[in-house]
Amino acid sequence: MTDLAVIVLAAGKGTRMKSDLHKVLHPIAGKPMLMHLLDSLAPLAPERIVVVAGDRREQLDAALEGYPVTTALQEPQLGTAHAALQAKGALEGFTGNILVCFGDVPMVKSVTVQRLVEALVDGAKVAVLGFRPSDPLAYGRIIADSDGTVGKMVEFKDASEAERAVDLCNSGLIVAHSDDMWPLLDAVGNDNAQGEYYLPDVATGAIARGDRVVVVEAHEDEVAGVNSRAELAAAEVRWQAARRNQAMAQGASLRAPETVFFSYDTTLGRDVTIDPHVIFGPGVTIADHVHIKAYSHIEGATIASGAAAGPFARLRPGAIMEEDSFVGNFVEMKKAVLGKGAKASHLTYLGDADIGEYANIGAGTITCNYDGYFKYNTTVGARAFIGSNSALIAPVKIGADAIIAAGSAVTRDVAAGELRMVRAEQLVKDGWADRFHDTMKRKKEASKKDA
Repeated sequence: MTDLAVIVLAAGKGTRMKSDLHKVLHPIAGKPMLMHLLDSLAPLAPERIVVVAGDRREQLDAALEGYPVTTALQEPQLGTAHAALQAKGALEGFTGNILVCFGDVPMVKSVTVQRLVEALVDGAKVAVLGFRPSDPLAYGRIIADSDGTVGKMVEFKDASEAERAVDLCNSGLIVAHSDDMWPLLDAVGNDNAQGEYYLPDVATGAIARGDRVVVVEAHEDEVAGVNSRAELAAAEVRWQAARRNQAMAQGASLRAPETVFFSYDTTLGRDVTIDPHVIFGPGVTIADHVHIKAYSHIEGATIASGAAAGPFARLRPGAIMEEDSFVGNFVEMKKAVLGKGAKASHLTYLGDADIGEYANIGAGTITCNYDGYFKYNTTVGARAFIGSNSALIAPVKIGADAIIAAGSAVTRDVAAGELRMVRAEQLVKDGWADRFHDTMKRKKEASKKDA
């Protein structure tokens, strides 16, 4: 759809969010809502996209760096029709259909926009997107015939009782050809209580001049706006519910779906099992036949087929679990590779490490990778056995088949097949503990008498 341009309105102050962050940059599933919208529109390959900014424009400019998007400034903010007009300069020379949408309505689908554009084919000059909410509240109403021809659009406060009884509501999204959009926007007036120029008056103006306006309907979830923290949370709930259903439909088992939270880019293979209370941050790829156990937090990690993690595992960015590897409870990985069949069953930190295949990392082992200034690497060879409560002080290399005795603090490289034991010789003093207890008991009794 190369003859499409998009104007995204994002100039509002977002005061109800009570935030220093621009409203449309608040994330849903880890991605700013504005980027949800832009990614949704991408399959339509718009020829141009203009984001109309106002308050905190610098935040939008920074966030949109690298996107094929132009920003335009609305200053002062005089209403949605006025905002759309600010994109005119950026769209100079464009001839085609123009969609006006909203940065805080992030979940509209590309197929819906395509239906909206296609509604212009049969001679309609303007197409608007309507929806039928479970509770129409104070939305503007669309009065339309059975064939979708709009006879009137009316704000709730101006509607009669009969018009308020209509459940077809206006989402605000609108499309028209550039030859019609600009004259209609120019004609919008501000003769209203707020003295502002409103986008729905584009459709009202078209009807007044005898043009045909049509309505296309979408599900209310698709056009739900986000204006407050509560509405942001509600959008997150809807997104997560849809993603959980998608995951299960594609072959993953979620034992308690409502307790699992995905990121916008989580990738799951088939026959993946996810236990309750698992959170995925951005950048996670999980292959087939993986088991993520309860209360695990995973971000920026790659997990290969047959691996298992948790319960209470934390995989941070750069963590790679290779085929059939395992991390258990209270194991943390960061920028570390756990080789094929290797395991770290509990209470372990692996940072800046490369663990060879079938190596065993004992409980309480840590890679000491940071000296306060720089990070250093630890390498553990294939089939090496690291005893419990060991400290591998990087940079250090442990050879294949080596054994590190429990409680060792290893500061030098260990050769393949070597046993390394780094701990003080045990000192035995017969009867010392008994004498200590007797002395302390006498002191305690004496202190009581003095008191």
